[in-house]
Amino acid sequence: MGDPFGITQEVLGKLRSLAIQEAVAIYGVEGQISELRETLTAIKAVLSDAEEQQTKKHGLQVWLDQLQDVLYDAEDVLDELECEALRKKVISRYGGIKEKVYRFLSLSNPLIFRVKISHKIKAIQERLSRISADKDQFDLFRSDDNSEAHMPLREITDPFVRKSNIVGRDSDKEMIIEMLLPSVDDKNISVIPIVGIGGLGKTTLAKVVYNDDRVKEQFELRIWVCVPEDFDLKKIIEEIIKHATGQSMSDVDIRQLQTHLLDIIKDKKYLLVLDDVWSNDHRKWKKLRDLLSEGASESKIIVTTRNSEVASIMGTHPAHNLKGLSHEDSMALLKKCAFDEKETQPRLDLLEIGKDIVAKCQGVPLLVETLGSLLNSKDDVGDWIRIRDSETWESAEAKEDILPVLKLSYVHLPSHLKQCFPILSLFPRGVQFQAWHLIGLWMALGLISSKSEKLAPEDIGVEYVKELRRRSLIQDVEEQGTVLFFKLHDLVHSLATNVGQQYCLTVDLDTPEISEKIQCISLPNGSLEGISNYDGVPSFLGKKT
Repeated sequence: MGDPFGITQEVLGKLRSLAIQEAVAIYGVEGQISELRETLTAIKAVLSDAEEQQTKKHGLQVWLDQLQDVLYDAEDVLDELECEALRKKVISRYGGIKEKVYRFLSLSNPLIFRVKISHKIKAIQERLSRISADKDQFDLFRSDDNSEAHMPLREITDPFVRKSNIVGRDSDKEMIIEMLLPSVDDKNISVIPIVGIGGLGKTTLAKVVYNDDRVKEQFELRIWVCVPEDFDLKKIIEEIIKHATGQSMSDVDIRQLQTHLLDIIKDKKYLLVLDDVWSNDHRKWKKLRDLLSEGASESKIIVTTRNSEVASIMGTHPAHNLKGLSHEDSMALLKKCAFDEKETQPRLDLLEIGKDIVAKCQGVPLLVETLGSLLNSKDDVGDWIRIRDSETWESAEAKEDILPVLKLSYVHLPSHLKQCFPILSLFPRGVQFQAWHLIGLWMALGLISSKSEKLAPEDIGVEYVKELRRRSLIQDVEEQGTVLFFKLHDLVHSLATNVGQQYCLTVDLDTPEISEKIQCISLPNGSLEGISNYDGVPSFLGKKT
C-alpha cells in the first residue's frame, strides 16, 4: 500500500505462482495473462525513476495513483481466479451429483466463469495498456534492475552549529564526551553509535560534541562526513580526504584513495563523525574499518543512525539511544523560536497555549523548532490556537520541514515493509497494542509472503515488527512471554497516515462517504458506544462505494 513498485512486484509474483498458472490453464486465459505480464514488466522498468521524479514532473503523481488503482483491481481479479480454481478442485474431488448440477446451473459454471473472468482480465489489460502508453510523456529512465528504488537527495550536513540554539542536551553531550576521553581500554579504535528517530537531534548532538573545546584538545585530527545511503566506500574515502586536507580527489581510483587516506591518518589520533548512516552491509563497514584502524588506537568514531541494527554492526560501545526533550526543555526551545530575543517576559496567555503545543510535539526538537518559528511574530491568540487544535504538522510550513525528514525513514524501508507500514495509520494514536493484532491484519490483507517454507506467516510478521523497531519506527516494545506490545510515536502515525492516505482511512458513524480508492477502513471502538441509539447506519455504508 502506497508503494507502486512493491505492489507491481506483488502482482507479478502472483502471475508467476503455481496456483495462478494452474487456474490459467483450467480456464484457458493463457494469452491474456501473458499479455498482462508483459505490460506490467514494461511499467515496472520505469517505476524507480517515476517515484523519484514525482515531485518534479507535473502529472506523475496522478499517473502513479492510477497505476496503483488498477494494480489493486488486478490483485482482486487474480484472487478471484485462484479461488474459483481451488473451489473447482474441491468440488470435483469431494462434491456429489447435487453440488455438481447446482454448480453447472449457477454463475460458477466453468463456461460462464471463463467468460466473466476473461472480460475482467481484458478490462484490466486495457487500463494497464493506457497507463503504459502514458508513461512515455514523462521521459522516464528505464532500469533493468529495480530491486531498490532510487533514494531522494538528502541535505548534506556539516559540523557547524550555533551553541545558543541547543537546548536540553547537556547530559547527552557529557555522556558522549566521557566515551571520547582516553581510557585504559583504548587498544582499538572505538565506535560510538547515536540512535534515534528522525528529527530527534542526533546530528545536532554530534555537532555539539564535535565542537566542544575538550574534544578539540584530545584529537589531532577531526573529520566530519555525511555518509551516502549506499555506504559507497570510494565516496566516503573521498569525503574523509576532502575534509581532512581540503583536496578534492574524485578523479582518482580507489587504490590511490586508500593509500592517500592511510598517509593522512597513519598513527594519528583522530575523531571521525559518520553522520546519517543507513546501510547495514557488514562487509562494506569492515573494509572501511580496516582502513581506519591504521590511525592511533585512541582514535574514536561517532556514528549517527536511525537503525539500531546499524549501531549493532558498527558500534564497539552500547548505542546511545537519544530520547525526546523534557517538557521544560521543549518549552525553553519554543520560547527561543517563537518570541523575540529582546522580549524579557513572553505573554502568559500565549505561553499557556504553547504548553499544549509542546505536549503534542512529544519532545521532538525539530517539530518544536519548526512550530515555534512558525509562531514567531504572531501575536494573535487565534493563530496559536489554530496550531494547537490542528494536527501538529498540518500547516504547509511545518510539513515542508518535518515531512521530508520523517519520510526518509519510509523511503528506506524494503518493499515488503513499505506495503505494511501504512496499516499502522489504522490504529489509534498513543495507545499500546499487541503486535499480533497488526500481524493478523497484515496476513488478512496478503501483505506477508514467505519464500521459505520453514517460517510460518506469524513468525515472519514478528520479524517485520522487530525490523520496524530497529528502524526507530515503533517504540516502547515490550515482550510479555510470547506476546509483543508496542506504541507508535505521534509523528510516525502521521507519517503512516500521509503515505497511506489514499488507501487507508479511519472513519466514524458520521463519516459521509469514502473514496472508491480506499482499501482499508478502521472504526475506533469509541465510535460504537452510542450505536444502539443511532438512527440508521453510517451514511457511507449505504453507498455503492
